[in-house]
Amino acid sequence: MLRQVIIFSVCAVAAASLPGLYQSHRETILGVLKPERATVSQPVVAVTPSKPQAPAFADDLSGRKVRLTADQRGHFSADFRLNGRMVTGMIDTGATAVAINRSTARRIGISLQQSDFSQQVDTANGRTAAAVVIIDRLEIGRISVDKVPALVLEDKALNGTLIGMSFLSRLGKYQVENGSLLLVQ
Repeated sequence: MLRQVIIFSVCAVAAASLPGLYQSHRETILGVLKPERATVSQPVVAVTPSKPQAPAFADDLSGRKVRLTADQRGHFSADFRLNGRMVTGMIDTGATAVAINRSTARRIGISLQQSDFSQQVDTANGRTAAAVVIIDRLEIGRISVDKVPALVLEDKALNGTLIGMSFLSRLGKYQVENGSLLLVQ
C-alpha cells in the first residue's frame, strides 16, 4: 500500500511539473519529438506585395508570437487592431511612437479638436503639428498591448499608419531574422 502511494505521489509531481518543464526546454523537447526531416521551427506566411500580410502565429503554448515577412521593398506591413478596429500598419523602428492620421483616429474612436494639435514633430516629410493620444488597445494576432502612446497627424501629413517604438518597446522581443520580423510578447 505504501509503495502505491509513493508511486502515485511521484507520478502526480511529475505530471504537475511537465508544463513548466516544456516551456523552459521547448526547443529541446520539440527537437526530440520531430522527425529528422522537419527543419522549419515556425510557420511563415507568404505575402502578396500589393496587400498587407496576415501574420503567422508561432506554435508556442502562450501563442504570443507573430512573424511577418518583408514585402518586396523590405517593409513589414500587416493588419493590426487599434481599439478593436482593423487598420493596416507598417512597422517603423525609426518612429518614436505609433503614428496615425486624423481619419484613422476618428475611425478608431478618437475625437480631436484642432487645438489638440499642439505638438511639433519632425517626420520624414518635415516638421508638422501632431496631437498626442493614447490608443486603448493595439493588437496583432494574439499580441495585445494596452494604453499605447500615439501621435495623430493631419491626413495630408501622413497617409498610412506607422507602428513605432511606443508599441515595439512594450514587447518582450522584436528581431529581424532571415527576411522576417519576429514579434514576441
